[in-house]
Formats: sequence, C-alpha cells, structure tokens
Amino acid sequence: NEIVNELQEAARSNLIFGLHVHVGMESREMANHIANSTRYFLPHIFALSTSSPFWLGRNTGLKSYRAVLMDSLPRTGIPGYFASYHDYRNYVDTLLRTNSIPDARRIMYDVTPHYRFSTLVVRICDMMPYYRDVLAVTALLQATVAWMVDLRQRNMSFRNYERTLIAENKWRALRYGLDGNLIDFGIEQSLPARQLIRELLERVEPISHKLNSWHELEHCYRMLERGSSADQQV
Repeated sequence: NEIVNELQEAARSNLIFGLHVHVGMESREMANHIANSTRYFLPHIFALSTSSPFWLGRNTGLKSYRAVLMDSLPRTGIPGYFASYHDYRNYVDTLLRTNSIPDARRIMYDVTPHYRFSTLVVRICDMMPYYRDVLAVTALLQATVAWMVDLRQRNMSFRNYERTLIAENKWRALRYGLDGNLIDFGIEQSLPARQLIRELLERVEPISHKLNSWHELEHCYRMLERGSSADQQV
C-alpha cells in the first residue's frame, strides 16, 4: 500500500473513522476564503462530534483519540491562513514539484478547498454511530459555512485568528469535549464549550430555516443536554 510505504507505523495505527462533509462553493476562491473564516468555529463543532474516547480497549481520558492519531500524520490539523486560492495552489504545487506528495489527496487539513470538486471539505469531526448526530453536525457545518458566505457577499468577514490560537481550542475540544471550556478570542476569556456552541446555534438558526435543515440542526441541542457520543460511550 502506497500510503503505508510512506507513513509506515503512523499509517498502520490509523484504524480510525472520521466524518468528511463537503459543502458546495460557487468558486474555489470563495472556498479558500470560507476555509480561512470557518476555522475559528471548527473546535466548537468538533467538541459536539467527539466520539473516540477508547483505544485498544482503554479509556484514553480524551474525548477524541482519533484526532490525536490523525494529527500525527503530515499535512493534517488546523491549516494556516491562505490569502487567496492562488496562494493555496502555490503551496500544493510546491509540494507536488518537490515530490513531497504524489497528488493533492495527501493534504488532509481539517478544512480545505477540495482538490477536484468545487466544494469546501471539512474533516475535523469524529464519525458518530447515531445517524441523527451525524445529520445534526452536518447541518451545523453547512449553516456555519452559509453564514460565512453571507458575510462575504455583504463585503464583511469574520476575523481571522492565528492557527496556533485555533489549535489551542482544538486541543481543549479533543481533551474535554463538551465538558471543557473554549477560548472566546474576541473577548479573550475561557467560557464553557456548551455556552459557546449554543451561541453558534442561535446565530445560524435563521440560516438553517432558509436551508430547510432546522429539523436536523435542532438535534444539536439534544446532544448538548445528553452529551456527545464520547460521553455516552464512557
């Protein structure tokens, strides 16, 4: 197997299952812009999806051990900021020219413009065993992306934060899930993850009605009360 030959034990130990969500974009330039702005909310949505607390029969103490394994691979995790799709393509083409990767599929960041389809692909979430959870998280991702697109179309933009700051929230999400705190970088305070996720849900609810996805999105509130899949497994 080509991947195993390159990544060796890192690939052999990667028997994990993640949720990939594609959201259609009008252009790759828009996909790049939305990838930049959506990064901020990925840890919030990831915390809701956490579903891998066990590894080799042991409770790891983490809500998403899948993320630890996935982020041990190259070109994964929260991506950096790309000023334009041209800049992103230059990055990809540099890796191709230097034989770092055989094709663009080897770039597996938590959010990227897809290399072949006109979509934004989000890879940060765990796969959840209950289909209502999957639909709810997918609806939340779609509505969040639609919110960012709406801002862009009105010549507005959500503030872009450093990858390192967003990665801090991702760590909190994979470690504590819904039971932890996430940093609100706008006010530089650590707040309960459930509170910040509720604020996001309230913000995108009107958009979900336009997308006819409110029935699916509403289940996120049930997940907040019940706990994530990881909580249920533990």
